[in-house]
Amino acid sequence: MFPFLLLILLSLSWRISASAQPAEEFLRCLSLRFHNSSSIAKLVYTYHNSSYSSVLKSSAQNFRFTTPSTPTPFAIVTPFHASHIQATVYCCRKHGLQVRTRSGGHDFEGLSYTTAYKVPFVVIDLVNLRSVQVNVEKATAWVESGATVGELYYEIARKTRTLAFPAGIGHTVGIGGQLSGGGYGVLFRKYGLASDNVIDARLIDAYGRILDKKSMGEDLFWAIRGGGGGSFGIVLAWKLKLVPVPANVTACTVSKTLEQNATKLVHQWQSIARKFPKEIQSSIAIARVNSSEDGKMTIQASYGSVFLGSFDELIPLMEEKFPELGLVKEDCLEMSWAESVLYSALSIIGLPLETLLNRTQKSALSQTFFKAKSDFVKQPISESGFEGLWPKFYENEAKSAVMVLVAYGGKMDEIPETEYPYPHRAGNLYSIIYVVNWEEEENKNSEKFMNWMRRVYSYMTPYVSKSPREAYVNYRDLDIGTNKFNHDKGSYTEAKVWGLKYFKNNFDKLVYVKTKVDPQNFFKHEQSIPPLF
Repeated sequence: MFPFLLLILLSLSWRISASAQPAEEFLRCLSLRFHNSSSIAKLVYTYHNSSYSSVLKSSAQNFRFTTPSTPTPFAIVTPFHASHIQATVYCCRKHGLQVRTRSGGHDFEGLSYTTAYKVPFVVIDLVNLRSVQVNVEKATAWVESGATVGELYYEIARKTRTLAFPAGIGHTVGIGGQLSGGGYGVLFRKYGLASDNVIDARLIDAYGRILDKKSMGEDLFWAIRGGGGGSFGIVLAWKLKLVPVPANVTACTVSKTLEQNATKLVHQWQSIARKFPKEIQSSIAIARVNSSEDGKMTIQASYGSVFLGSFDELIPLMEEKFPELGLVKEDCLEMSWAESVLYSALSIIGLPLETLLNRTQKSALSQTFFKAKSDFVKQPISESGFEGLWPKFYENEAKSAVMVLVAYGGKMDEIPETEYPYPHRAGNLYSIIYVVNWEEEENKNSEKFMNWMRRVYSYMTPYVSKSPREAYVNYRDLDIGTNKFNHDKGSYTEAKVWGLKYFKNNFDKLVYVKTKVDPQNFFKHEQSIPPLF
């Protein structure tokens, strides 16, 4: 390495640590292990680098974790090759630095690029590892973890209208993060979760080895497909099974306010939607709006659906299954599967498919300040239960709040809850995600929005799953429990508090796998799977 460059890198101070020695040793270690010594200047960003802040914030999707008080990494490494990750893992392990791995930056609590603890850490940002290779003849795709869901969808759609992949509708989400925790979207009632359709992977483990499905073994391959990111290693790439879809699907939206009988319709939907044919994905987005009639605040429930078929098939089906909704042809549009993803996410008609390539699209869950929580519902909530919830949406903090109900059933009822780490299968009527947003100028009072969310979550306690109160790991929520890092061993007892909510009885198997593949707990964060000691 050029001596003057090494001197510059080693002179950079680290923002959190009282001692710069581990950081200096880490940089020296990297310079020795990178095969091309000059590449360290192109791949490693430290605090005093002019691009450091922009790189750090480039895919920080929850702006709650971009404030001056947010702990920041000593360095950001943006690898172009697996060897760069291997070198970073080796040097972090040798010099006592934690690793945070970022795919798309959508961890709801920012755990892919920050920490709630004052510990030295390095971010490995996979933004340069984002190739997508689609094989239409074999109906498979290899996708690197730094690619977004949208980049995957775009490459599939560019080659065929009749193959798809059952991941989520958030096209800016990193594929690595989504597959690590599950991933559901418009196809999951037909084909299961995104992680259910992974057929191979390449992973770098805590010792820097590159493993595939065969060499990592059945247990580790099971764990990385839904067991949560940041616990078992860094997945470089995933081999996916693509699924058949019609050349045209039907997307529909029907909105009803309280004055239009929304409460009764939501109540009815709960028992009906999980029994719909697998080809129908159904959800309800609930938020406050101003009435179009008198301008007064009211609650609106927007019923969204995507059907793998024509609206000539769908309309009579809905007239039979849910006539009270009053779905008509004018509520629906026929489009390609990829277009239906954009329509479902953004509610805009006619967007070009290139929109899928936009990594900085703003939504309720990206490029904004937000807090979110999740629930699963196993018994219908009474009308009075919903009526007691609605006033909370009239509170000041709820002006940009939404809750989305997503129907389960279909393929999800057929997959045993132990088949993969994601356990929320048969027995669930629907899942709920609650989201509250606020603006930058309101962030100094962010706690009032957080407290609103917690009040809603508390109110819902009698109506949702119990023992445990289940949650979705990709909707990360540190309120439900965290690990403590007073020592390297972590704590099984602490982790079990949140672990059972995310994984139910699969948690103990995940702990078993962690103990086998990373017994020294190198890959860890506030909600990582702990090893047993």
